[in-house]
Formats: sequence, structure tokens, C-alpha cells
Amino acid sequence: MKRALWALAVLLSHWRRHPMQLATLLIGLISATALWSGVQALNQQARTSYDRAAATFGGTRTAMLVARSGAAFPQQLFVDLRRAGWPVSPVLEGRIQIEGRSFRLLGIEPVTLPAEVGDAPAVGKADLQAFMTPPGTMLVAPETLSDLKLAESTRPQANGGASLPPLRVQPNLVPGVLVVDIGIAQSILKMPDQLSRLLIGKTAGRHAPLESVAGDKLRLIEPDAETDLERLTDSFHLNLTAFGLLSFFVGLFIVNSAIGLAFEQRLPTLRTLRACGVSARMLNVVLVIELVSLALAAGLIGLVCGYFIAGALLPDVAASLRGLYGAQIPGQLTLKPQWWFAGIAISILGALAAAAASLTKALRLPLLATAQPFAWQQAQRRWLSYQSALALAAFAAAGGFLWFGDSLITGFAVLAALMLGAALILPMLLEIVLSLGQRYARAPLGIWFWADSRQQLSGLSLALMALLLALAVNVGVSTMVESFSRTFLVWLDGRLAADVYVNAANDEQAHEIKAWLRERPEVEAVLPGGRADTQLAGAPLEVLGLPDHATYRDNWPLLQSADNPWTKLRPGDAALVSEQLARRLHLSVGDRIEVSASGGNWTLDVVGIYADYGNPKSQIAVNFAALTRRFPEIPLTRMGLRVTPEKIPTLISALQEKFALGDRNIADQATMKAESTRIFNRTFAVTAALNAFTLGVAGVALLTSLLTLANSRLPQLAPLWAIGVTRRRLAAIELLKTMSVALITTIFALPLGLLVAWCLLAIVNVKAFGWRLPFHVFPLQLLWLTGVAMAAAFAASALPVIRLARMQPASLIRIFANER
Repeated sequence: MKRALWALAVLLSHWRRHPMQLATLLIGLISATALWSGVQALNQQARTSYDRAAATFGGTRTAMLVARSGAAFPQQLFVDLRRAGWPVSPVLEGRIQIEGRSFRLLGIEPVTLPAEVGDAPAVGKADLQAFMTPPGTMLVAPETLSDLKLAESTRPQANGGASLPPLRVQPNLVPGVLVVDIGIAQSILKMPDQLSRLLIGKTAGRHAPLESVAGDKLRLIEPDAETDLERLTDSFHLNLTAFGLLSFFVGLFIVNSAIGLAFEQRLPTLRTLRACGVSARMLNVVLVIELVSLALAAGLIGLVCGYFIAGALLPDVAASLRGLYGAQIPGQLTLKPQWWFAGIAISILGALAAAAASLTKALRLPLLATAQPFAWQQAQRRWLSYQSALALAAFAAAGGFLWFGDSLITGFAVLAALMLGAALILPMLLEIVLSLGQRYARAPLGIWFWADSRQQLSGLSLALMALLLALAVNVGVSTMVESFSRTFLVWLDGRLAADVYVNAANDEQAHEIKAWLRERPEVEAVLPGGRADTQLAGAPLEVLGLPDHATYRDNWPLLQSADNPWTKLRPGDAALVSEQLARRLHLSVGDRIEVSASGGNWTLDVVGIYADYGNPKSQIAVNFAALTRRFPEIPLTRMGLRVTPEKIPTLISALQEKFALGDRNIADQATMKAESTRIFNRTFAVTAALNAFTLGVAGVALLTSLLTLANSRLPQLAPLWAIGVTRRRLAAIELLKTMSVALITTIFALPLGLLVAWCLLAIVNVKAFGWRLPFHVFPLQLLWLTGVAMAAAFAASALPVIRLARMQPASLIRIFANER
């Protein structure tokens, strides 16, 4: 035991003499742990919110009965099922508006609510009477109460003028949900004796078959372990996890370089310890203890940094999930103890993985070979051909995933295999290019330049792989975002074709507004709009009603269509379908679909497919008049206006003054486009931050690799100095070599990045969202990223080059006296 402690003290003394190396090692571990744990904190926060949504009085985690048509059904079915022994509880769901904001209203029956349903106990026996009897109680999440800017026990007013029950905070509720007694909900929603679904509790008793009680009116939905939001947002969280994992591995490259440098410099110490009787096994145990201790300290600091990273990115992540999927994420982090333990574990395991090569070489190299500083580098060179073979295997795997795969996971597998293969093949490609340079060089110094660059590859390969991956991801994601941005702006011009959009409080106010607008000379057209929610192929469907007007005919973003699609919409037996719905159901122009409507199934011919970016719901567009005939109960409060451009501000002010419309009820096209663009930019703010961080970590990895090589390269540089090459010229040559390999790596990274962009647009995006974006190449962006990469390489080279330029002649002369 004493011998081990003595050896540990000797090894730790190295860090006291080289504090910069210790700092580099800790920075690598901290950065790797911080970003990985930060991303996992964001994912954990989101999934906790999904669980809250799923457990909100019977989400997808509870078995339920719903109408086969997807619409509401009579309350009498609940009574009949209870009498037949079914442990069912009624729920009514709808939407209401408060101060122009839309909320999900849930009506429940707390007496029959199954005990296993989430949040039910919080209704409480003491508050049961107040909850069920008028005016009742409205349960809300703390975030909802804060958004409404109201105090608890306040009675808010709905947009229609109805007075709602007093508010009471329910901590476990998801934001955006209002919960009341079912009788009160039926009154608020004007749906007397109607239910949306029946929750099924667990019981040991027998009950009559469903068909004998309800006939074919209801169908059973089994509980699902995975919520709809979890399925929808899998792509977003996989994207975050992929970025976190990439940055984690790039951070480990820094750790690997720092440990390699320490191993190189401690070789005489290791040799002395072995000569003094310390066995190779004990030496490795002590090295592992040292490494785990450093990883533990760095992991704790990394977790704190990861918490702050997650806190800084959470608003953008919440905005992305809300904008893309309608998911409500609280704006405050709540982390479980498992997150802390997992962060510490990933830090220790990462450090051990990064040090595995050095530990193995220290264990296997014989005692005399330990004093040869290039033994492990020479061993690594022999693996070049095997590494290339692994790269070809990775490329073959990527092709297999692309050809046979048909899921989001296989899309990410294609990307992972492609990038792994590119990283593994990079040293061989660099070797080929440098060999060609050496072959065609004529001057002795030029031949040495290329030959020495080849010799450095073994030490720089990991850092150059990190640079390649970081650059490729930056190019790929930047190309995808820029392609999306260009397409999104064009799409917005088509979808937001009207000049002003109005949403009245109710149908009566909508009629008054339309009558008033007809008297306004600046109003060129009033375009009514409507939406209905129904079912198609067992999944929710949004039906959009479009008036037959040139505004939509000329601007609607059709991707493909039959001849004269707008003419075919007029009779009411045809529809345009969104791209994501067409992909999900494999629909094409000319196919036929059946949509559940109030009066029965509605058969529609598909006459066109249109882009519907950013909408998580399946959607179809039909003629507005046909929509109102099939769904007569929908509110007709939405309308678009074509207005003389210079009169828009005046008209908006007049509407607000005349009908007391708030900013949420009326907006002009420019404002809506600006808000949509702001949400779009915020959606990709997280990606931009992770991109920048990954590239920065790659630059640090290159710096640590150059520092690792600096001392071991003096035996190659000292003879050149001895024959007359000045120290400054040597430093310039070293800088040129580093910049050369960095430039070659960057040139390889650009086509790889474009291939990554194509995979994101054509594979991952389609599987994740259901739409495909056009692929564009942006030369100026590629030039900019090339410049950034070269700047990072220059910054990483600066410190070793300056040290070489300022090195004292005595240090170079001493090289010839050493045993190298």
C-alpha cells in the first residue's frame, strides 16, 4: 500500500511541474462532461413535461374508450357502461380563449376518476364539493397562472364573455391546460350531455362486452408507454443527443492528447519507478486511480457548467418544441439525482476510454522500450491499413442503412456510419496527399517538409479527425438551416398571402366585423376561414377551409397537383393534402381518402399536395363552403383581408377601437412574418450554439496535439538548426506544415459536410417531420467556414510556434547530448 501511495505521489508531482497540461486535461474533461450533461438535462426536462402531459387526467398512459368517428358522443353511454360494470370515468375536452390566448379545457368527474390516473389525488376530498358545485374550481399549472398574470382565486373571463371558475394552482399539471368539473366544462363549451372519451380504471370484477353495451359507437384504445409528444419530438431530442455525443467525443480528443503528452513526458519517471520495483500492474492501477480522481473533480465542475448551459439554452429549446410540435416546456430546470450520477459516470468512463491506449502501452511495452518516446507512435502507424479497412466497413454499413432502412433511427445511423468512416479514412487520405507532395518536391528542405509532415500524422490524426467532424457538422447543419431559411421565407409568402388577419371573439362579432368591413373602401376582399378537427386513418386531422379566391389560387405553396386543382375543389368532393400527411399515408394525386365528418364519412379526391412546414398535425385543405356544410358547428371567427397597403395601419387601428380587438386577435402580414421568422431563428439558435462549441473544442484538441508533439519533435528540428536554418524559419516551417494539413482536412470536410446536409434534408428531415426541403449549396458560406477553420488552426499553432521561435540555442544544443 505504501509503495502505491509513494508511486501516486511521484506521478502527481508531474502536474505540479506542468500546470498547463493539467489545465488542458481538465478543460477537455469539463467541456466533454458539460455539453453532454447539459444536453441530457434539456432532454430530461422535456421528457418530464411529456410525462406530465401524458398523466394529465388520462392521457395516453391510460386505457380509454373513444367514438369511432373521433367526435363527441352522448353521455348516456357512460351511464350504460357503469351499470354494465365498466370502471369508466367521463372526460370532455375542448378549447377556449382567454385574453386572445387558446387553452385546452378538460372536464373530469373526480368521483369516478380512476385512482391510477395522474394528478387525480390532488383534487382532494376536502375540496371536492368546491370543485363540483358552481361556480366550481379551475385547476391550472403554475406556469399558466403566471402567463395569465392573474392571482389565485381570480375568476377569468373567456373571450365569449363567459365567467370562468376561480383559479387554483395544481403543481403537476402541464402548462396550457385548464381542468374543471365535467358539468361546468359542458356549460362552458356549450356541449350539454356530450363526452370526448371515457377513462378505464383497473378492476378485478367482470363486465359485459363492449359491443353488447355500446354497439359499434365506441372503440378501445390501449395505454401506450410512449406519448404522442415523445414520438413527435424524438427527432429533436435525437438531434440534441447527437450533437452532445459528438462534442463529448471531440472533448475526449483533448483528453487523449493531454494524456498522451503527459505519458510522453513521464516516460523517464515511469522507467525509474519500474526500475525501483514497481510492477507494471501496480503502475497501471496507480495511473487509473490518478485519472479517476481527476475525472471526478472535472466531472463535478462539468456538471455545474452543464447545468448553466442547459439553463441558457432552455428558452430556445422550449421555443423550438412549442413552435415545431406544440409541446409546452416549463422555463425552469428541475433535475433528478440520476442526472448527477450519470454525469459523474460519463466523465470517468470517458477519461478511461481516452487513456486506454496509453495505459495499454505502458502495461505492454518492455522496460527498455519505455524510454523510447516514439515506440507508441510507431505502433500506431501499423494500424493505418486496419483503420482504413474499418473505414470501408463503416461506409458499407452506411450504404446498407440507406438502402434497407426506413426509420428515423436508421437515418441517424447513416449519418453516424458516414462520419465514422470519413474520420477513419482521413489519415490514409492525408498520407496519400503528403506522399505525392514528397514525390514531386525537388529541394532538400522541401522533401524534408513533406516527409516530416507524414511523420507527424500519427500524433495529429485524432485532432485532425476532430477538426474534420466538427467542420463537416458545421457545413452540414449550416447548409440545412440556410436551405430551410430560404424555403421557409418563400413558403411564408404563400401561406400568409392576406394583408391582415382577424380572429373575432365569437360568430356574432365576426358577422358585425364583416358587415363593417364591407363599408370600408380600402378593403379589397374579405376572405373567410375555418378549421375543423377530425380523424383520418385513426389519427388526428386538421381540416382547413379556403375560399375560392385569387389570393390562395396564386400563392398557395403547391408541390404537385392535378390540372385545375382549385376548380376541382369547388364542388366539395376534393382536397389538397399536406406533404407530411401524403408521406405518412403514401398518398399521391388522384388517390381518395375518407374523413370523419359530423354527418358521416366524407369522401375526397386528392387533387394536390402542398408544403406545410412547422405543423406537427396532419392537415388537408378543402373549399370553405364545403367545410361549413360538413362541419356546421365550427366557429367562423377567422378571416383574412386584402387591403390597400398604405391603409393597413389605419384599418387595424380602426378595428381595434371599434371592436375592442387585442393584439392577439388582429395582426398584419408583416408582423406575422416577423414573428414567424423570429421563432424560426430561435429554433436553430441551439444548433448554432452547439456548432460553435464543437468547432471550438476541435480547435483546443488541435492545440493540445501540437503541444504534445512540440517537445518530442526537437530531435528532428535541432539538426536543421545546426546546419544553418534559423529558429524563426523553423517556426515558419512548422506553422506552414500545420496549416497545410489543416487545409487538406478542411478541403475533405467540405464535400463531407454537403453529404451530411443531404442526409439531413433527404433522410432525417423526412422521417422526423414528414417534409423534404430542397438542397442548396452556398459558396460564400463554405468560404466563410474554411476561413474559420484556418483561423482555428492558426490560433492552435500560435503557442507552439512562438515557443519554438523563442527557444534558446542551449536547449537545441542539449538535444545532441541527450540519449535520444
